[in-house]
Amino acid sequence: MSEPMTMMAMAGFGLSGLGMAVFAGLKGWQGWLELKRMEIASPRATGASRGPVADRIELADLRERVRKLETIAAGVDL
Repeated sequence: MSEPMTMMAMAGFGLSGLGMAVFAGLKGWQGWLELKRMEIASPRATGASRGPVADRIELADLRERVRKLETIAAGVDL
């Protein structure tokens, strides 16, 4: 049988470890949210400062995505 002080110490260490893990998780979540805020606020998200070449590349990318989705909808594997 364990002593009550040993059990209290083990519980305290476990609780502090859990607290550190939760703190690290929350910091990571806040960092991820800040990253998403920065992506939304970036000039590319608003469409500013893009040239015709970037527009053509994006259009080609969208066409490729649509082609892939159409083949998936038709039931053909890529």
